[in-house]
Amino acid sequence: MTKTTDKQGRPVVAVTGMGLITALGKGQANWTALLEGKSGIKPITRFPTDQLRSSVAATVDEPLTRKQNRQYEQARKEWGTAHCVQRTKIMGWETAFAALRMAGFDDVLVERDNNKDDIFPGSLFIAASPSEFEWPQFVDISKAGSGESMGYGRMLDAVRNGEKLDDADLMLFATVPNYLAKSFNTQGPPISVCTACASGATAIGLGVEAIRRGDKAALCIGTDSTVHQEAMVRFSLLSAVSPHNDPPEAASRPFDKTRAGFVIAEGAAALVLEDYDAAKARGAEILGVVRGYGERADTFHRTRSMPDGSAMIGAMENSLKDAGVTPDEIDHVNAHGTSTPENDKMEALSLNAVFGDHIMNVPVCSNKGQIGHTLLAAGTVEAVISLLTIKHNIIPPNMNYHTPDPNINLDIVANEPRQKNVNIILSNSFGFGGQNACLVFSSGKEYE
Repeated sequence: MTKTTDKQGRPVVAVTGMGLITALGKGQANWTALLEGKSGIKPITRFPTDQLRSSVAATVDEPLTRKQNRQYEQARKEWGTAHCVQRTKIMGWETAFAALRMAGFDDVLVERDNNKDDIFPGSLFIAASPSEFEWPQFVDISKAGSGESMGYGRMLDAVRNGEKLDDADLMLFATVPNYLAKSFNTQGPPISVCTACASGATAIGLGVEAIRRGDKAALCIGTDSTVHQEAMVRFSLLSAVSPHNDPPEAASRPFDKTRAGFVIAEGAAALVLEDYDAAKARGAEILGVVRGYGERADTFHRTRSMPDGSAMIGAMENSLKDAGVTPDEIDHVNAHGTSTPENDKMEALSLNAVFGDHIMNVPVCSNKGQIGHTLLAAGTVEAVISLLTIKHNIIPPNMNYHTPDPNINLDIVANEPRQKNVNIILSNSFGFGGQNACLVFSSGKEYE
């Protein structure tokens, strides 16, 4: 049997399962709301927002599954509010469950005893927060002494004495990858990445590389729940979040001249990647293909991009080269489009440099006008939306685009979805600290 390979002679990477959660809902409900121009951005009610630059966020508030809801309620009981680590776990679990079920890996979804014979035939690559403390623990650590307070001294004593802290599972984001790897019995240790807002795309890129090396499959997840006090203070001090709080749905304005910052959001997405031939052999439906992945970093500034756009340009060019496609073959760009003055300007400049005059023939949109910026999960969230765009040949709208910026020369899909035959998409993810990653998706029809 002849092996299906890409133009570089490598195994073709197929997508066979997807899961999605944002403030607009789950799965198909999310896609429908996106096309209808609905917004998931609303006032924050979980904690006081007095004197903060931004008082809105795109939170995930709909009911969770019964099993996960028990864990969520336990966290609520212990901390008085929804714990961000638990919320991150839950959203990651739900999207991975949906993706694995869609891909037909039902065996790994069944709860078993300790003798697990049914394993997922690949590794877990996950974009999630690094091993840091949650906000309540930051407060405790700042307190001196011991007693009931966690206290830094108390923590040191526990470590020296080999003592297990009772709430260690709750306060370490590092538990998220292990929890999800154990839940779905993935092979080997989970690979957790944090490349700022490019993390979700990086996780997918690592999955692609694994399959090209010979793995049969990969489970790629991006999940983030950063709607908490410390994050709002941090991003407010950076002047990165939008001050447009009224009305909330108009706070995020990608590429619009009046844009003034992004809106923090919760969300998660998961992709099941497989070797194309292995997927076809077991009768899986091919939802699309990851044609290429490219990255490029710079060290110019902790939040700003290189003034010449070289890192963004390099990431896009690397992804196109890896995919074996030219700029004029791209039918649509799912932009990073955060709604910050700096990002949108630099992304537009970089797109013009890569595509030249052809850029005005390529519809561009950012989903963040409706779902906010899901930060570490953004690359996976927008990957799923890109694949749905290919499936339905409908480009979601770039909402809140009313005042064109003369410095942005792009064909923005303004405020209404656009029907278009879409076969190949470039999806951009650009993170703080100069961490940039781009993905190229196609329908996969070229391999049939």
